[in-house]
Amino acid sequence: MLAAGAFFFPGAQEGHAEVVTGAGAKAVAAAGATTPFMTVEAESGELDGGAAVRSIKPGDPAPTKASLESEASGYSFVELNAAGESVTLPNSTGKNANTLVVRAAIPDAANGGGITASLNLYVNGTFRQAITLSSQQAWNYRNATTNPDEPHAGGQAYHFYNEFPVWVTGAPIAAGSTITLKKDTANTAAFYDIDSVDLENVGAALAQPADSLSVVSQGADPNFSKDSTVAIQDTVNAARQQGKSVWIPKGKYLTNSLASKPLDFTGVKVQGAGMWHTTLYRKVPLPANSWRSQILVGSGSTVTDLQIDTNAIWRGIGGTGGSDYGVNASGAGGWQVDRIWTRHIDANWLSGTGGTIRNSRTADTYGDGFNINNGNTKNPDKLGLNITVQNNFARGTGDDSFAVYSDAGPAGTNGQLSGAKILNNTAIAPWWANGLRIAGGRNIEMKNNLVNSVSSNSALDISVFGDTGHPLESATVSGNVLLGGGGWNGVRHGVRIGSPSTTSLYPDAYTNATLTDNVMRGALRAGLFIDRYRVNAVLRNNTIDGPANHGIWINSGVTGTGSFTGNTVQNLRPGQVATRNDSASTFKITG
Repeated sequence: MLAAGAFFFPGAQEGHAEVVTGAGAKAVAAAGATTPFMTVEAESGELDGGAAVRSIKPGDPAPTKASLESEASGYSFVELNAAGESVTLPNSTGKNANTLVVRAAIPDAANGGGITASLNLYVNGTFRQAITLSSQQAWNYRNATTNPDEPHAGGQAYHFYNEFPVWVTGAPIAAGSTITLKKDTANTAAFYDIDSVDLENVGAALAQPADSLSVVSQGADPNFSKDSTVAIQDTVNAARQQGKSVWIPKGKYLTNSLASKPLDFTGVKVQGAGMWHTTLYRKVPLPANSWRSQILVGSGSTVTDLQIDTNAIWRGIGGTGGSDYGVNASGAGGWQVDRIWTRHIDANWLSGTGGTIRNSRTADTYGDGFNINNGNTKNPDKLGLNITVQNNFARGTGDDSFAVYSDAGPAGTNGQLSGAKILNNTAIAPWWANGLRIAGGRNIEMKNNLVNSVSSNSALDISVFGDTGHPLESATVSGNVLLGGGGWNGVRHGVRIGSPSTTSLYPDAYTNATLTDNVMRGALRAGLFIDRYRVNAVLRNNTIDGPANHGIWINSGVTGTGSFTGNTVQNLRPGQVATRNDSASTFKITG
């Protein structure tokens, strides 16, 4: 997806990225999250038996609907569709790998609901194990007239991929070894579309901390044979009364299969044995009816070292598809979340005052990855003040991977969100919406994040949320690496800056944003698009590289100012210009 003469690759620190010119000079360093795993893109591997790479790139016809290519990281994947086809990838992490995460797509069932199929894993050419893949939590159909899982109800297919965590059988995969994913005769799916593989050396399960109460002692079952919701909540309540913490030992715990009440961790520290070792799995009865399974995090909560997974099959908070928030955080007294992994949830919904979530992962969501907000309500515990989202990894999200959302409410009485920080995060291949989004607020900081490939919308969208959204009073966006964007949901671009509409509660408000030292590369339409109606933008020392259309494009009907200094627009295609201003009489560019 990159322009000629430019390369994108993982940096020396796992999870970071560096963008390097053809001459080898660094354009920007260390954007994105530092992670304990390294991702290898399937298309970089060695193909055999007729396996093929499928991809799209800037300059190709702009996408008009979701595709397996548009939802793949790097807009590229390897397809195995006949026995004997394979892709071989190296373990170049410099250490052993005892786990993998395979991101792949296999077909839906003919009438929806998904299928299950195996794919064989070889290490250094020797068969090691069969990996089980499934499409039961993929293949939704946008605007289907019956339900989002129905392929014959007039909907558009999207949400093709899922991630599959794998404990490697036998010895860990040694540094320098190779892994091969191969479609053998026993692997019966019509196709296996392999996007990427994460390699990680996971440590031993953590030990119980001092002065903690174990959920197992209250009757929770780590073997996934009975519902543990009540036992976990009883432990939390007892720990709150006794001033102790809660310990969730290694295991997989069934929750919310019987109880339609959220777990509430307010005021307590809850710790698991590690995100690969402790899983809270929500098995909501489907189809659900107002069945809530979110985890509430409130003032004084700390949640660490666990995974949250679900059986949800489509979006809808407490709806028929079983989806709900991962963690729903609020509280005027602050909260902390560290080292959690959420999968198949709606969103991690983050409000309150002084909360922080860091070092966490989310994947295959039906909503946002991490959403900082003011609660959509006037509530002192949901003000959305000084919330920080730092060093997190989101892949395959069903809405914005990382978002700031300030809603005034229908009467305009909700307070303005302020002080949100989105720092050093990685957003990979959201299947709906944007990689990064700022929707209103004051003193917003979005710094040193990496976005790689966006299917439907933009790598970064800066504007407001609908007609009740607060204006964006001030935002600083700096040091981000934004790869791709410009998807199929209407006419989208790499980066978009917009403002309140004429029907908004704030029709005369301006969007005020400063963008400095960002790299915007490989957009499928314009690199940066300034949209209606009122925008004041400072662009300084940014690089726009290889967009399909113009570098910077100001729409007609825009009023405002643009201070553009020190920016580089390069590798344009024939007929495209560095800056096109279709509002020259009302949008004044200086510098």
